[in-house]
Amino acid sequence: MQEMGKQQALILIQKMVKVPPLQALSLFNSSIQQGFQHTHHSISFLLQHLLDHHKLPHAQSLLLQILSNKISSPFFTVPSLLHHLTQNQNQNQNPSMTTALLYESIINAHLKSQLLDKALIFFNEMVDKGLVFRPNIFNSLLGSLVRSNCFEKAWLVFNELKERVKFDVYSFGIMIKGCCENGNLDKSFQLLGLLQDMGLSPNVVIYTTLIDGCCKNGDIERARLFFDKMGEMGLVANQYTFTVLINGLFKKGLKKDGFDLFEKMKINGLFPNLYTYNCLMNEYCSEGKICRAFDLFDEMRERGVEANVVTYNTLIGGMCREERVWEAEKLVDQMKKAAVSPNLITYNTLIGGFCDVGNLDKASSLLDQLKSNGLSPSLVTYNILIEGYSKAGNWKGVADLAREMEGRGISPSKVTCTVLIDAYVRLQEMEKAFQIYSSMEKFGLVPDVYVYGVLIHGLCMKGNMKESSKLFRSMGEMHVEPSDVIYNTMIHGYCKEDNSYRALRLLREMEAKGLVPNVASYSSIIGVLCKDGKWEEAEVLLDKMIELQLKPSASILNMISKAKNFTELKI
Repeated sequence: MQEMGKQQALILIQKMVKVPPLQALSLFNSSIQQGFQHTHHSISFLLQHLLDHHKLPHAQSLLLQILSNKISSPFFTVPSLLHHLTQNQNQNQNPSMTTALLYESIINAHLKSQLLDKALIFFNEMVDKGLVFRPNIFNSLLGSLVRSNCFEKAWLVFNELKERVKFDVYSFGIMIKGCCENGNLDKSFQLLGLLQDMGLSPNVVIYTTLIDGCCKNGDIERARLFFDKMGEMGLVANQYTFTVLINGLFKKGLKKDGFDLFEKMKINGLFPNLYTYNCLMNEYCSEGKICRAFDLFDEMRERGVEANVVTYNTLIGGMCREERVWEAEKLVDQMKKAAVSPNLITYNTLIGGFCDVGNLDKASSLLDQLKSNGLSPSLVTYNILIEGYSKAGNWKGVADLAREMEGRGISPSKVTCTVLIDAYVRLQEMEKAFQIYSSMEKFGLVPDVYVYGVLIHGLCMKGNMKESSKLFRSMGEMHVEPSDVIYNTMIHGYCKEDNSYRALRLLREMEAKGLVPNVASYSSIIGVLCKDGKWEEAEVLLDKMIELQLKPSASILNMISKAKNFTELKI
């Protein structure tokens, strides 16, 4: 069978050698459809034929099909074929551009298949054999590593090969972008210095990337310096350069400076692009200047700049903040007419808007609409609804949403857990509240002081002081400091069961920590002390209240007076 396969391959090669490369590729594809089993030799010949005629995309496409097993054969495996291809080329003593192109095609095919480590192995081979004649394949490798969140590996490769591979401005641009995206501005400035030391000049893209990086890291002054330096170097800032700086100024609260820069941009003859318009509309919406945002919306359409989903979401968000929710919903119809599909953010914004105005029926209806449009609710969606139902006191609705969320396999956030615990406590379903509390650890969430406060409140209301005391003491183990609210809740709980000793002990603990008990705590303890006939201790607490400028009620004064008179009568 193997010999027959080789003979068939030889016959096909003889046919392919007589025709141009693309016709040869057509013959090859036809042979596959007829069930032909290819060998190392038939594939090697076709690749060589394509590369000799500089048909790189076609060679790369063929390799991609091999890597994805769309082309397979009993006569080779992917590793054996690649070994054959590269070994055959290595027999040539003089490295040629065709050999380099073969390596480039193999590396690019691996990059497109997200096989980055294997691409790196072939690139190192390429470097060792002196086949890197131009920086483009190195740039492709760096770009793929940065885009795949492998910046540290990209940095390592860049530094290891800087003496062995010729870099160009694009190599530095890719790495500077990676540094800025990873928040490492110092490294990006090092690269800028190295670029200039190598006699290369930074271009507009590199300066724009640095300005954007500075803005995103809050260094607006340095961003301005780079912007000014561009002009000194004779580089002309483009729309994107202006926009990233305008956006940075807005984020820093420098609104006037941002709008002044926008005017400068127009004076320089640059028309705003979509990103510029979205940035400006977002600023107007955040200031509540909806009319101005819509003026820009009209202007951009007159200029032929098509709005995208971000544009509509910005306007919908602005209107929801102004509680103009029905007008905001009409924009969704306008979106659809403009062939812009509403996304999850669109629906989340609208749902949040209707929750804020207390229209939970409409918010629920939008959730159904979201699902019917093929979108899946996210954690954010459920958090918005759960918070809306919670504010309305609809605790059953909160519990129903939690069950639906769990059914969809969505892990809760700390916000979700806190609201759910609060809901179950109010529904007097303490067991479910504690189930949520216990699950927080499983989801990697740490309960905060508010979570403890809600649970302790629920236990105290049920008169379960033993469990509330246990939970209260566990806060110290979790390094969470009890708040004055929690202390007051515990004091009230102990007073309800007439335990003045424990209530007083907590009162002293509060004072030692610099926390001030509220009027209710003092009143409750004074009431229990008076009930026990301990009016002298009650008077001490009364004096303390007055010292803290807490006004005792008439009922407190009456209780102490009655307790005192009752004791005197007994004597």
